[in-house]
Amino acid sequence: MEQNNNINLTRQPRVTLRISRYTMAFAVASAETEAQVVYEPYIVKSGISTAANLREAFKTAHLLTQPFTRAQVMVDAQVLMVPIEEFDEQQMEALYLHSFPGAEGEAVMQSVLPNLNAVAVFGVNKDLRLVVEDHYADVRFIPTVQPVWSYMHQRSFTGTHRKLYGYFHDKKLDIFCFDKNRFKFTNCFAADQSRDAAYYLLYVWQQLQMDAEKDEMYLSGDIPDREWLLEALHRYMRKAFAINPSADFNRAPITQINGMPLDLMTLFLKGR
Repeated sequence: MEQNNNINLTRQPRVTLRISRYTMAFAVASAETEAQVVYEPYIVKSGISTAANLREAFKTAHLLTQPFTRAQVMVDAQVLMVPIEEFDEQQMEALYLHSFPGAEGEAVMQSVLPNLNAVAVFGVNKDLRLVVEDHYADVRFIPTVQPVWSYMHQRSFTGTHRKLYGYFHDKKLDIFCFDKNRFKFTNCFAADQSRDAAYYLLYVWQQLQMDAEKDEMYLSGDIPDREWLLEALHRYMRKAFAINPSADFNRAPITQINGMPLDLMTLFLKGR
């Protein structure tokens, strides 16, 4: 873990909080470390809410005890993707709650993806939001996967064949692909087992009528049983690959930080 107890706060950087049901981690850009980022994972206690865990983290986590005034919160949340031309902020909450009936206790928020002509509508637990906003004057929330969507969209323009992406994180699998400057498909599945992941990936591949000889599949993140999964996919398609962050990001020092999720790396290297 990269850590520095004397972070230079002269420029007031924006601290990043990555929050999910199972894990928490905090990070901030710092020129004083080789990786240019200070990263601090936090052990979540079972049996208490995410908001209660974050309250405890503010008492003990090094980065959260620093006098930052600005924060960015990456929330692992259910996302409703709306084409930008059809987005109506007045209808946003009703549409989200209709799509996710169990989300009544959440604050419904939005994040615009201009390069993809879409708006990501997502929910944040109200208690969690209150805890964050009690500590920072300037807070912005984004879905955890947003930096990965944006980066893979840029990546999709290389080559001439269609590409399907699978991103593993927080015991989930996000599957998505693009058609020029739009999502062609995006969905999230509970899939921490390789067999389930293979089923979902192949189902989406079939639904999109992708070509087994020419089109490409790219997996990234915390891939379960990587070798087995790739071998299983190769029975049905020729081009299935696992993305290596170090190679993809030209061996950037941040890729050597142990345990840092790909979405957090991508945020610092490529932006939102």
